[in-house]
Amino acid sequence: MKEMNLGRILIENRHKRGITQEELATHIGVSKGAVSKWETNSSLPDISLLPQLASYFDITIDELIGYEPQMEKEEIKKLYLRLSKDFSVLPFDDVLAECLETAKKYYSCYPLLFQLGTLLINHAAQASNSEQVTQIMEKALEWCHRVRTEADEPNLQKEALLMESFCLLQLQRPAEAIDILEPVEMQAGSPEPLLASAYRMTGNDQEAKKILQAGIYKEIMVLLDLFPSYLNLCLNDTEQFAEACERFYRIADIFQMKTLHPSILFGVYITIAQDWMALGNTEQALDVLMQYTELAVSDIYPLHLHGDKFFNLLDEWLEGELVLGSFPPRDETLIRHSITQALSENPAFLPLANNPRFQAMVDRLRANEEGK
Repeated sequence: MKEMNLGRILIENRHKRGITQEELATHIGVSKGAVSKWETNSSLPDISLLPQLASYFDITIDELIGYEPQMEKEEIKKLYLRLSKDFSVLPFDDVLAECLETAKKYYSCYPLLFQLGTLLINHAAQASNSEQVTQIMEKALEWCHRVRTEADEPNLQKEALLMESFCLLQLQRPAEAIDILEPVEMQAGSPEPLLASAYRMTGNDQEAKKILQAGIYKEIMVLLDLFPSYLNLCLNDTEQFAEACERFYRIADIFQMKTLHPSILFGVYITIAQDWMALGNTEQALDVLMQYTELAVSDIYPLHLHGDKFFNLLDEWLEGELVLGSFPPRDETLIRHSITQALSENPAFLPLANNPRFQAMVDRLRANEEGK
């Protein structure tokens, strides 16, 4: 993270041009001692002198004071991962305060502002009460709305639109979510095939293959992400619900999601189990929760996005294109805890509290959470 350091910048520019402190002082109309204090950061020049100093060195005032309103991608990644870790080990309010202060300082750095909003959304459940959760979601909503309406990067705007809609739904404001989401944009097609063809025409088959692998991967993630909402709408037809579950399982198995992207399965497994409970089928719910538990305690840690035998070029794309690279949006300590909570504190599973199978699963998850 860049901090203002006028003294260092004065020294660098003065040395670059072979100018003494006395020469600079004479030009500006101050004492040599004043320049010395500026360069040691003992004091700052009067604001009225900044244009003259910047003009003398042929730089902007922002360059003179070292003001950086933007963060580089790698800086954003490091900050996010550090704050995510802090949320798991430090007092929640302290980390939240740092997030809010950072957003104020870099309010025009839209990639950072979006990631800070995502960070708040992913950790809102740790808030001390429902009122604080609401405040956090409203702040994330504010940031995502700003990114959507002010940023000039189309992909970032689309991501912010989805996060803004999510916040509105969490805040029980569905009409506003509909307003910003409709009409759903029907794209003519994916750009990956055209881009891959262009790379092939230049003789770069490897890059073409990587682009297409990334396209296939993204579409699979989008497809699987549609299932939880669709499954909930099938509860009035048990046969259709069972068929939708079966098709989800087939897709997940074909693309080996248990090893490729286990995190995306956890949420769908919980949804399916909750829906079976709503349908009054306890045994089916327990069977799904067993799959959930077996996956959670398997050798999937540390959790991170990665390729596999089929997606053998995906790792390079993930590191190059995603702000967080292959890292998950929350620290692993919190992820393991939330995996346990999804069973042990889920109201949908209260009727299973005394069921031996269910109790055994919760015990296994708690042991896994402790790294046993």
